[in-house]
Amino acid sequence: MEITIECNQREEGTKPNALRRQGLIPAALYGHDGANSVQLTVPAKALETLMKKAVENKTVIQLNVAELSWSGKTVIKEIQVHPWKGYPYHVSFFSVGE
Repeated sequence: MEITIECNQREEGTKPNALRRQGLIPAALYGHDGANSVQLTVPAKALETLMKKAVENKTVIQLNVAELSWSGKTVIKEIQVHPWKGYPYHVSFFSVGE
């Protein structure tokens, strides 16, 4: 089972709480370009669905970033969840080799 998720590059200077009010969750992609990382946004609904299907560090996810023309296989490195409300706060993806 392969899961595909669409992300957008996060504009520099955008506030995380403002993104969350718009229904977007801040995210980061590591390992796709050496030591460089990219700040992304993921639609909250897509992330909730992803959390039900994927296991951290195990499930391979096809991540598509339109603005970068980048697409590749990743795993979820970490999902930060609000301590008592239980909704996702931030997600980190790590690129894996083909």
